[in-house]
Amino acid sequence: MSGYAALVTGSSRGIGLAAAVALAREGFAIAVNGPADDEELKAASERVRAEGVPVFAAPFDVTDYGAHDRMLGRIEDALGPLTTLVNNAGVGVMQRGDPLDVSEASYDRCLAVNTKAAFFLTQAFARRLLARSRDRSLFHAVVNVTSSNAVAVAEPRSEYCVSKAAAAMASRAWAVRLGREEIAVYDVQPGLIATEMTASVIAQYEERAKAGLTLLPRVGQPQDMGAIIASLASGKLPYTTGQAISADAGMLVPRF
Repeated sequence: MSGYAALVTGSSRGIGLAAAVALAREGFAIAVNGPADDEELKAASERVRAEGVPVFAAPFDVTDYGAHDRMLGRIEDALGPLTTLVNNAGVGVMQRGDPLDVSEASYDRCLAVNTKAAFFLTQAFARRLLARSRDRSLFHAVVNVTSSNAVAVAEPRSEYCVSKAAAAMASRAWAVRLGREEIAVYDVQPGLIATEMTASVIAQYEERAKAGLTLLPRVGQPQDMGAIIASLASGKLPYTTGQAISADAGMLVPRF
């Protein structure tokens, strides 16, 4: 897919790395992002580069809101005009527990990374797109990775749920604003996915999935999410925008 370039935040591991690899296989040039210029980011960049596409390592903290436009400029200097933004960077709670015990620090951290960073990076990305002459033959998209917890409450992670619900609404708000600019916006809501963030609890969820918690009796893998994100970003669901994709194996399907 000549001419396509994507920034995938939080792509040094997990869902972000899987998305970067899947997009690279579609022919996208990729900006790989992590909070620091470390060995993990370098290894991820090499993994994506192995797919035969241009890669730019973009170490920056997504909560450095004032740096967003500058970093987008550096990425575009290296890869050419960006067509795609994947807001994947996210954090969990500082400590699971009773909502009565949630700290202000944990609440603020979830909102800063999971909600505010994605909102303002989308703003910076959209401003750059609208300020230049775009190739309208290319599909332009923002894909936000939120969570099934944007809909379903997990009491021990209440502040995380709040941040993801807000991020899901931000996805809809940007879809409304950017639709008339022919920029699609999607919200991918992963369910039970085996990542470093879920490593401490995924074994118990594997058993619950087999017992019927999910309609497909398994937990998801980062590669599952990567395939979904790449399909959306590649325009393989034409004439769609504003959709929330419940990538949860049917976990939230109402049953009686």
